[in-house]
Amino acid sequence: MPQMAPLNWVTLMIYFMIIFLIFNSLNYYSFTYFKKIELKEKKTINLNWKW
Repeated sequence: MPQMAPLNWVTLMIYFMIIFLIFNSLNYYSFTYFKKIELKEKKTINLNWKW
């Protein structure tokens, strides 16, 4: 039935948009930073200028 074709396209568009949003949200929220527990000491260079 050709009258139902636009309805089919709309449902497919909504279906793929929902899948796209779910996929993007899962990729965004599943990313975690790995915290580095390295303590680096700051090197201070003392320069004694004699004029």
